[in-house]
Amino acid sequence: MRTSRIHAVGASGSGTTTLGRALAIRLGCSRFDTDDYYWLPTDPPFQTVRERSARQALLGGDLARDGVWVLSGSLCGWGDIFIPLFDLVVFLWLPPTIRLARLLERERRRYGEEAIASGGRLHEPHTAFMTWAAGYDEGGLEMRSLRLHEEWLGELACPTLRLAGDDPTDAQVERVLDRLRERCSA
Repeated sequence: MRTSRIHAVGASGSGTTTLGRALAIRLGCSRFDTDDYYWLPTDPPFQTVRERSARQALLGGDLARDGVWVLSGSLCGWGDIFIPLFDLVVFLWLPPTIRLARLLERERRRYGEEAIASGGRLHEPHTAFMTWAAGYDEGGLEMRSLRLHEEWLGELACPTLRLAGDDPTDAQVERVLDRLRERCSA
């Protein structure tokens, strides 16, 4: 396959990071995640947003290093300068009940049940995050939402692939690779 630069985007918990990892392994390329650029490293993580020009410079430097890469996560509103680099954008969508269950399990693994439970040291940020994530499918353009992603996808010049549902990651990887093969043979 020729040089490919793939961006996997979707709601938090839709599987963009998992798909990004699997694709990078299969393609033997670098993988980047927008959270690593959007957020400053903190303990606990995801507390302080990095300044826009700094995240753009960091991500731009990493993407420029490699001809083949997978970028997972959302960059709507701050990373549109990278759109011309994309050979394919993969949009992942899951029903909210599945997505929110995944996020809750991830939060439990990451921080521990006690930390996120009522009265726990991370209960308030956990609750705020889960409330924000639950708003994705019905939210407006002012937030990371299905509506925002649909509008963003509609403006892209590169090919897009929509993966809806809870298919196994291996099946998703095969669908992406099939789309890349189609593009290469055209």
